[in-house]
Amino acid sequence: MNFHGKDIKIFAGNASKDVAQAIAGCLNLPLGKSETKTFSDGEISVSLHESVRGSDCFIVQSTCAPVNNNLMEILIMIDAMKRASAASITVVMPYYGYARQDRKAKARDPITAKLCADLITCAGADRILTMDLHANQIQGFFNIPVDHLYGAGLLADYMKQKVGANENDEWIVVSPDLGSVTRSRNFASKIGAGLAIIDKRRPKANVSEVMNIIGDARGKKVVLVDDMIDTAGTLCNAANAIVERGGATEVYACATHAVLSGPAIERIQNSVIKEVVLLDTIPVSDERMIDKFTILPVAPLFADAIERIYADKPISPLYTK
Repeated sequence: MNFHGKDIKIFAGNASKDVAQAIAGCLNLPLGKSETKTFSDGEISVSLHESVRGSDCFIVQSTCAPVNNNLMEILIMIDAMKRASAASITVVMPYYGYARQDRKAKARDPITAKLCADLITCAGADRILTMDLHANQIQGFFNIPVDHLYGAGLLADYMKQKVGANENDEWIVVSPDLGSVTRSRNFASKIGAGLAIIDKRRPKANVSEVMNIIGDARGKKVVLVDDMIDTAGTLCNAANAIVERGGATEVYACATHAVLSGPAIERIQNSVIKEVVLLDTIPVSDERMIDKFTILPVAPLFADAIERIYADKPISPLYTK
């Protein structure tokens, strides 16, 4: 039995207008008419300029910087649609902010990723559609269904063109830290390359030091794989170490989320990395674009997922893409 509404409507938050427009284009739908204003005291106001009664509404919004404003936009849009009798409300979050605050690292720490999940659920969302959560257990923070897509397939398809169709000993995938080993192993199998691991320690937040290189990268082209690039300290330190100490000849990097805060752009520009392949889950403005960046679209994958959700079909076939 189908419980979906009469039609699909795609609405965009301010953070993800381009992605929302591209998703709507893939589905041959117009983008939903809405307006978000900010009053002089900082309050956010959302107006829906079309009926959503009986419709399956999809709110496309990444909670990237400014994180709190973008999160509040989502909550207000959910409330507006709920009060306007939408059949269902799915929050499409290409990037889930606060995801790194997923556990208590020391005494009296909050678990903010869980708090954000509670806020979205209590506001009235029926489902979450997201990509590459920093920690998989965040899916369990929600009491509503969470469809978790992976960006590795999009990145791997691009890198496969460089590596070639057959397994190639000239290339090796390197995990920049122990937490990314599973992601890097899966990526290596997709492009037919070997695997190495950087062993690092993090003396304080946004500071990392390379300790050891596990694996042989000497004379090889390296692909560093991570879920996000924040200040780029981990990425650039790993790239320098894999060249200076590991003997690699070229370094490429792949990541889903381009957080790119603080000195990230400058660090990448001055690093040994030849190319950084990113997905557009977080917009990179023209002022921040550099020649080393290659941005790939996520809209076709999200559009496919939305069609499957609406048609009550499984999302799992997309996990292998």
